[in-house]
Amino acid sequence: MTGPAPHGIAVGSRTIAGVVRIGALSRPLELEATMSHRVLFLRRLVTLAAAGALAAAVLGATAPPAVSTSAANAADGATACDSHASGLVPVYGLTLPAHGGGLAEHDLATTFDNSSAVVGGFDRVGYCLELDGPSGPQWVWTAMPSFTKDTRQLLPPTKSGHIVRQRVHDLDTASNVAGVPTATGGTGYLEMWPNSYGPTNARQIHGSSTSTFDSDDTPRTDVGRGSFQIHRVSPDPLSGSAPSTVLAVNGLTQVYVLPVDVGIGNQPTGNPDWTYAANATGLTKRTLTVFARPSVVELDAAPQDDQLYPRGDDNLGHVDVNGTVTDARVTHLKLTVRHGTTVKRYHEKAHRGERFTFDAPIAAGLREYRVELRASGPGFSRTVADWTGIVAGDAVVIQGQSNATASGEWADGAAEAFRSRWVRAYGTTEPDPTLSTTDRAWHWAEAEKMYNAGSAGQWGVRMAAKLVEDEQVPIAVFNGAHSGMPISFFQRDDANPGSSATNYGRLRQRLEASGLLAHVRAVLFYQGESEQGNAAVHTTGVTNLVNDWRTEFGTSWPVGATYNIFQVRTSPCNSTEIALRDAERRLRGPLDVNILSATAYNGHDGCHYKFADGYEPMGVQAADVLSRDLYGGPSDGVSAPDVASVRYGNAAHTQLVLPLRNADPLTVEPGAAADFQVDGTTVNSVAWQSGTLVLSLSTAPTAGGTARYLCHIKSGPRVMTARGVGLLAFREDLPTG
Repeated sequence: MTGPAPHGIAVGSRTIAGVVRIGALSRPLELEATMSHRVLFLRRLVTLAAAGALAAAVLGATAPPAVSTSAANAADGATACDSHASGLVPVYGLTLPAHGGGLAEHDLATTFDNSSAVVGGFDRVGYCLELDGPSGPQWVWTAMPSFTKDTRQLLPPTKSGHIVRQRVHDLDTASNVAGVPTATGGTGYLEMWPNSYGPTNARQIHGSSTSTFDSDDTPRTDVGRGSFQIHRVSPDPLSGSAPSTVLAVNGLTQVYVLPVDVGIGNQPTGNPDWTYAANATGLTKRTLTVFARPSVVELDAAPQDDQLYPRGDDNLGHVDVNGTVTDARVTHLKLTVRHGTTVKRYHEKAHRGERFTFDAPIAAGLREYRVELRASGPGFSRTVADWTGIVAGDAVVIQGQSNATASGEWADGAAEAFRSRWVRAYGTTEPDPTLSTTDRAWHWAEAEKMYNAGSAGQWGVRMAAKLVEDEQVPIAVFNGAHSGMPISFFQRDDANPGSSATNYGRLRQRLEASGLLAHVRAVLFYQGESEQGNAAVHTTGVTNLVNDWRTEFGTSWPVGATYNIFQVRTSPCNSTEIALRDAERRLRGPLDVNILSATAYNGHDGCHYKFADGYEPMGVQAADVLSRDLYGGPSDGVSAPDVASVRYGNAAHTQLVLPLRNADPLTVEPGAAADFQVDGTTVNSVAWQSGTLVLSLSTAPTAGGTARYLCHIKSGPRVMTARGVGLLAFREDLPTG
């Protein structure tokens, strides 16, 4: 560059003081990340600053953001990644600290801040990490679709709530480090948080470890270590290639002043993601440059990868893509929807400042859609966004305490065999408000974890898998359960229904953010052990909860959602007290709900269940109920057998006849009579006869007493339908005559 520099700009390595504001340009300034383009950028700054209003008048259409003094710093020095960063502008530069400690809740110092270059939005981001140390100069480039609208969220996180934990598609990578491929269009996984974290995974990444820090770790609630990691992973959480680290910066927010972990590719020894490597002090260069691509449209509604859209009565879901054109080069928008070899295209004309709307119908079924939005105009064309794994189907809610979380703590892990790409979950079941509200991604539902991303519970996954098999429709499971909590814990705060401080609010937030709150098809509830047999408190709480759900859940359906309440096996655990269980049975009519039975599961341990003969049949039987009620499936043997009344069968009162609410044949296993009680006598035998249960008694019972079916703790003889659905526990008054 020759001649004097314009006022406010310094040349070469000197600092820039002041701000140069550029007049209107015919197109947004896009830096090409090569040295020649950086020089061109500086020349444009000089020319435009000198020309001033003349440039505005001549070039006229698009007003770009102000370019800060630091912008020239960004353009002043090349990076090793420049040849890969075409179309993206440098937004931030950092020299990574050698030590953590004292950085939590503070902004990281940047060597330049050019975020004004993308003040109008950005649709793709990139990172260039450059190191020098014992292994010599190393660099890595990676780019992906934007995962945030906030430029500060692109930096390594140091503040509470800055949590990104999700898959990204269309991941590009390049590096001079062995093991990091030069590749485009891959799948990535982002682990970015200021929190401490553990190696326990969410089972969202195939090949990740539950004991080694790698590509699928779990953030804890406290801010105290920090992770800024990008990994290449298999697009399928259940199969494919092993994960590998692209880049990692850990330990920025650790409590003590200790060396930071920095690495490219997998760490050769120890944790693959460099956790506890503590190697930053041995690196003479630790430079991170953040890039972003200025967007040409602002999207107000768009899909997410792996999203489930609700289907309507016409068996169609509707993919809504709308927004505003922000770039003068754009005159035309095209939305392409692909499924296999089937391609549908939708077109709209729109210019800068004008809105556009696409409503693309997709058929529900076992098919995934890919949706691409392109913007174009004379001499210009760009893929704005490309979303994959989109389906249309139904949403189901599970709520309650530990037998609704139904995690692998009590079962044996066998439910993992029923995971599938057609069973989805949204967000996390984590009860911490910050962790809960920052997970707004779709996941493949997972069966084993209690509080984690994508958790649906063992019987939740089994239920959904059976619905997928029987009905050929994808299912989204929203599990909001929390172990060990009383009915009061699950109630709505009417003053703030969506409060993240409440269990109800966190579940509601997930449903609302996913677009499925009004489209819930069914709710299943298993709770009551924590009431310790207090029937009055429990039934009042359940009644209030169901009534609140009905005002918000499934309101788009003419008849609303269906509600299904499990009669708990024990309340309290390891007891056969009947009061609360009988009260649950009697909610059928007043609340217009199904009452589901848990009495026939021999995998019971006194409180919880194994998967085999426990959570597995629980899921299967729940699916049968939903199949009957929502899809017109078979009804034989599906309803839980329930006693309607009691009468004497002979004049001596040594026989009781218990008519049932349906005529499904029942199997009475040998020894089941021991689970029946009648005051003042002993039940000698029980038999099913044409829609009734007949109890033979040793003597006439006590007048004014009751007849009861208590079931039993753990395994034992059962009374059940051909589908294995057990008789509901009951207490009925004896006849007075």
